[in-house]
Amino acid sequence: MKILIEDVESLKYFTGEGLWAKKVSEAQCFPGASLAMQAAKQAPIGKFNIVAFISENNQLINLNHGHGKGVV
Repeated sequence: MKILIEDVESLKYFTGEGLWAKKVSEAQCFPGASLAMQAAKQAPIGKFNIVAFISENNQLINLNHGHGKGVV
């Protein structure tokens, strides 16, 4: 299972350094949802989801959501 940050509007995944990718395989993985949430809140992004990706069946599970730094 991979923990990822997903942009709500584009459905792309955070790769780090403010970059996004459509492929899960290119996304930055986090060891836990709380660390992903901390990273997302500090990033200059808008609305996001913290999702778990299960590779065995390509399933995404929404764990949490929020807004990035400076976005209302």
